[in-house]
Amino acid sequence: MTKALTTEPQRLDDLREIVAEVLEIEPEEITETSDFAEEHEADSLRAIEILARIEKKYKVSIPQAELPNMVNLRAVYTVLSQYADWQD
Repeated sequence: MTKALTTEPQRLDDLREIVAEVLEIEPEEITETSDFAEEHEADSLRAIEILARIEKKYKVSIPQAELPNMVNLRAVYTVLSQYADWQD
């Protein structure tokens, strides 16, 4: 029996759940390109909390210097995939 590989849409949904929980909004409100700061009023502390939760869930270490690049769900996925070494 082979283990099903986690796909990009599943990973995006997982990340959406994390971000929504930190920002205290419904996951449906977050699109792949909605800006966390401008559209969802995320501040730097919430950005750090999102980063910390992602690191814990995926067991990766992402430098805080990447935070300015992690402005929306798509960007978070792109940064995380580099550090988690995902081969999509």
